[in-house]
Amino acid sequence: MAERHDPLDPNHLIDHVKDSTSFHVPRFLAPDHGGHLELPVFYEGEPLAFSSDPTGLGLIAPLDFRPTRYMVLEVVAAVLIALVFVTFAMRIKNGRLPKGRLANLLESMLLFIRDQVARPAIGHHDADRFVPFLWTLFFFVLACNLLGMVPWLGSPTGAIATTGALAFSTFCVVVGSGMKKLGVAGFWKAQVPHMDLPGPMAIFIKPMVFAIEVLGLFIKHFVLAVRLLANMAAGHLVLAVLVGFVGAVAYVGSADSYSDGLFWLVSIPSVFGAAALSLLELFVAFLQAYIFTFLSALFIGAAVHPH
Repeated sequence: MAERHDPLDPNHLIDHVKDSTSFHVPRFLAPDHGGHLELPVFYEGEPLAFSSDPTGLGLIAPLDFRPTRYMVLEVVAAVLIALVFVTFAMRIKNGRLPKGRLANLLESMLLFIRDQVARPAIGHHDADRFVPFLWTLFFFVLACNLLGMVPWLGSPTGAIATTGALAFSTFCVVVGSGMKKLGVAGFWKAQVPHMDLPGPMAIFIKPMVFAIEVLGLFIKHFVLAVRLLANMAAGHLVLAVLVGFVGAVAYVGSADSYSDGLFWLVSIPSVFGAAALSLLELFVAFLQAYIFTFLSALFIGAAVHPH
């Protein structure tokens, strides 16, 4: 018989939210692994020892390749986006108007990102060059967020590796576009705002301001990754806690005879609470994708149009 776990144990709850090499599924689908569907290992190497170490204790970790569930979901998100938008592009090719509810929904979202996010933040002259990048960011983040609403899957944006890679992409676009527009020296020089300072004072203050501004450039992209991670992971953790109340009653039931009477009293509010919070999470999925895209547009605009 599988070992029972306290559903409200913090380690058990976090295990459902963080990335792993398996999918959590109903126990009847993977009874031998306690409800964990393990992903295959495509390559697994042997540990290597330093040739100069006679004890053999200086081992190098083996090189292996084993996909995680968030890697799989990211590929799923990318494939879904490609299929949807390739089909959409084929339909509106040669200037044809989009037809159908899905096509009109996609068009309205694309136009919203272009007209209400990119152009106000970056400027009409430069915005259209960055619109494809912002579209990709928005829909990839949105798809990853929405996958987290599907039971037993998970949200890839709940991992720092995913949000960090997205923020690093934005950082590369910000720095690259800024240096292309202003020149390498001009971009870094523009990090220091114009200040009318006496010569001796400028020698000390301007390098300090430059260091603070460059540090701020890294910090704001780091925060861009962390805020998306925190919002998505926290929401799913709260959902896990609410649903965990149902399992907690059953878990305590083996030692507490009163728990059987409390089962329905706890289960019904927990299920309805989780359903209501899921609707809120659905809104948050769109909101966080919008905020991530909007902040990325602001950072790009600040790089190509420094003040």
